[in-house]
Amino acid sequence: MSAAYRKEDIYTATEVVRNFSSILKSVVNKEKDRIVIVKNNKFEAVLLHIDEYEKLKDSVLLLEKIYNKTKKSSK
Repeated sequence: MSAAYRKEDIYTATEVVRNFSSILKSVVNKEKDRIVIVKNNKFEAVLLHIDEYEKLKDSVLLLEKIYNKTKKSSK
């Protein structure tokens, strides 16, 4: 499964190193939802606002609880 990324959200690792403060600021100020980091022509990482990360983490925990509950009830 592959997510769709906008061209303006994709940065090379070198660009991130050279422009870290401004790139981080764009995420912190929610000007950008995420920054996708490419290294050696491969998607390697995603930079998210901490609030978005916490929401994703909570969602995963909830889904794990639901999965485990349905797994137990099907036995």
